[in-house]
Parts: sequence; C-alpha cells; structure tokens
Amino acid sequence: MIPYRDIDNDSGVAAYEVGPDFIRIAFKGSGRPYLYSYASAGQSNVQTMKRLAASGDGLNAFINQHVKDDHVK
Repeated sequence: MIPYRDIDNDSGVAAYEVGPDFIRIAFKGSGRPYLYSYASAGQSNVQTMKRLAASGDGLNAFINQHVKDDHVK
C-alpha cells in the first residue's frame, strides 16, 4: 500500500492501493483495509477517490460524505 500524504495532517486515512476498478483504503487505527469497487461505490466515486488519494488531500472527507458504507462487505 502507498502511504497517504495527508498534506493538511488532518486525515484518518493511513494508506491506499489502487487497481483498475477499485481502491483499497487503510484507516489509521483500523485493523483491516476497506475495499471500494466500481460495483460497491460506483465508478465515478472510485475514480474521484483515486484522484484524491494521489493528491494527498480530501480523501477522508469524501469517503465520510459520499461512500462511507459503500465498501465491499
């Protein structure tokens, strides 16, 4: 997994991993990563999450506001 840069130092995201149709997110203090796929969260949301992850800003807020419970269960 790639460490999340968190340029504002205010995120709950620790690391992420991207694939062609998913993003896997490791949160600080969580024992397991969460998988968000096109099927579970929607293509547009996953693509936005990939962009935010690469930028190092806004990923945790986006997850909380748009896809919090849309991870693969």
